[in-house]
Amino acid sequence: MKILYFAWLRERVGVAEEEVAPPPEVATVADLARWLAGRDEAHAHAFENAAVVRAALDRRHVKPDAPLAGVREVAFFPPMTGG
Repeated sequence: MKILYFAWLRERVGVAEEEVAPPPEVATVADLARWLAGRDEAHAHAFENAAVVRAALDRRHVKPDAPLAGVREVAFFPPMTGG
């Protein structure tokens, strides 16, 4: 699956996107964030406060408990402000 990082998440991870193959037990967006955080120091820093990180699955905004089954693209980004 393709992972896209935006704003400060991209800066912390050091790449705008990457292809990953998480293990079968990674079933939700929250599971994926935890798994990514465990990969290395850069990812751990990006997801150190996972509660503020937002996600979209195949370009649809979702909550952390959203399932990953069948998803091709996951985007992670910080909270957005309007104005």
